[in-house]
Amino acid sequence: MSIEIKKSIKPINYFDAINALETRLKELYEYNGDELIWTLEHNEVFTAGTSYKENEIIDKSIKILETNRGGKITYHGPGQLICYFVLDLRKKKDIRKFINIIENTIIETLKFYKIESFPDKNNIGIWYKDKNELKKIAAIGIRVSKWIAYHGFAINIDNDLENYKKIIPCGISDKGVTNLKNIIDQDYSNLSDKLIKNFISNLKM
Repeated sequence: MSIEIKKSIKPINYFDAINALETRLKELYEYNGDELIWTLEHNEVFTAGTSYKENEIIDKSIKILETNRGGKITYHGPGQLICYFVLDLRKKKDIRKFINIIENTIIETLKFYKIESFPDKNNIGIWYKDKNELKKIAAIGIRVSKWIAYHGFAINIDNDLENYKKIIPCGISDKGVTNLKNIIDQDYSNLSDKLIKNFISNLKM
């Protein structure tokens, strides 16, 4: 079984992406098709996972798209790298290890750019310590169906952070959100390539 790598340049409609993931999941389960890793961007959209609550919407004028992934409300938009996947866990059946692989992939990739980040056992995602304040740099939201994992994670590169003020991001009200450009203003154009390389390497371990 092989992993197809897709890298979309133009923004992809959110539901078009999710429909593509679910089609691939069915093909993988029923016909032993290829797994998938897919990097892309979305236009501005707020999505809610299965455990969100209405009081996590601060700006009641925004449109929320409900999804079947885990987690709460998050924002996607230009300047944010999305990494979707459809990956077969049937041989290992270890969701915690799979989440660790995602976490390590993000941390290793950011370390290349001299950014030290870390997971938090109480709050899913990847975090950066800005002075004494913890700020989220990457969100993770997955769903597992028939031991096939899909949806993915998002890394904030130079996206508009003001949009996070319209929601309680991921249901966490006492911590902030940041992006890579705010931490170190440097060239991140190759980040997706390094991320994919690290992801594939970690999946083989």
